[in-house]
Amino acid sequence: MIDRDQYTPGPASGAQVRKEGEKWTLILVRELRHSPEKVWQALTEPAHLREWAPFVVDESLGTVGTVKLTWVGRPTPLETTVTRADAPKLLEYGDIRWELEAFGGGTRLTLWHNIDRRFISWGAAGWHISFDVLDRLLSGTPIVRGEAMKSGWQRLKAEYAKQFGIEPPGWTPKAAQ
Repeated sequence: MIDRDQYTPGPASGAQVRKEGEKWTLILVRELRHSPEKVWQALTEPAHLREWAPFVVDESLGTVGTVKLTWVGRPTPLETTVTRADAPKLLEYGDIRWELEAFGGGTRLTLWHNIDRRFISWGAAGWHISFDVLDRLLSGTPIVRGEAMKSGWQRLKAEYAKQFGIEPPGWTPKAAQ
């Protein structure tokens, strides 16, 4: 397993923000070298999510229904409803939508995350690192997500804040300190 001293996230890129009325949506796109089926499994199965995602779930996200989702740093699980699970192309639950598109022998993964404007740069930085951890996990060279967060989250948060013209709040999650 690679430790955080051997991991440095690349520069802030592949993200955009859209505003519709009062709703803000963070959109991130990443091209992965893995099949949509393999990426789908990592997006839906609790054991895989535990390794790379900023949350854990008590059941698979691969079927429509209710699951308990616990975000990193939050002690209380939230009841979340999976509203669409069209394997291996589309997954929607809570404020999150994933699209998987076969692309060049791999997958173009697109995330839409409805998010409070104040936390857009945090979310972009966190998802950026989570995508790196996901890619390494699927490649068989896993890194520890919490350790990876310590290796560039602050820098990425600042880069995304500047890119989006949004001043981030001052709080720092424990995993990034």
